[in-house]
Amino acid sequence: MKLIICFTLAYLIGSIPSAYLLGKLYFHQDIRQLGSGNIGTTNTFRTFGFFPGVTVLLLDIFKGTLGASLPLFLNVPGKQWMLLVGIAAVIGHCFPIFLHFKGGKAVATGSGILLAYNPPLFLVAAGMFLTLVLLTSTVSIASLVVMPIFTLITFFIHDYFLMLAAIVVTIIVYVRHLPNIKRLAHHQENIVHLGLVYYLRKKSHK
Repeated sequence: MKLIICFTLAYLIGSIPSAYLLGKLYFHQDIRQLGSGNIGTTNTFRTFGFFPGVTVLLLDIFKGTLGASLPLFLNVPGKQWMLLVGIAAVIGHCFPIFLHFKGGKAVATGSGILLAYNPPLFLVAAGMFLTLVLLTSTVSIASLVVMPIFTLITFFIHDYFLMLAAIVVTIIVYVRHLPNIKRLAHHQENIVHLGLVYYLRKKSHK
């Protein structure tokens, strides 16, 4: 019964649409009608600015962290349940019941699971992600590159529960990023207004 409660609550927590609520409450706009139409962090940065983007990023990470922590709060034995219940939060974020099952792309909420499960490893993954964003100015590239690299790291540290969770989240991330992959293949992917590529493009247009 405790596990059923954990999975249900984690899914509902993941379903809370941070970007949508922020857009409605503070900007009186529906983020689904702006930019890429996605309710994730990147579109929030592009449409509402830096601080709203950071706010949504932290909230979406927290959804994964809170969801993954539910087994601890309810005294469910076995650390692997943190990962499995955390994935329910990721599914909620991608397919939120509150927005007709049309949600985000899993990266921030998925990283929140790692923050709850292994904070030092979360810092390693976050460092890789930030480095790639600063080099490529493209969040989708960072997401698509870091996820398989991180999955490989879990193999070498012999945490097979984490490796299984990483494989599942990687698959979800890649499926959710199929439109981005198509745009990358046609050199049409949007970049963020920071990082090396953005700086070089801006300099070349002067």
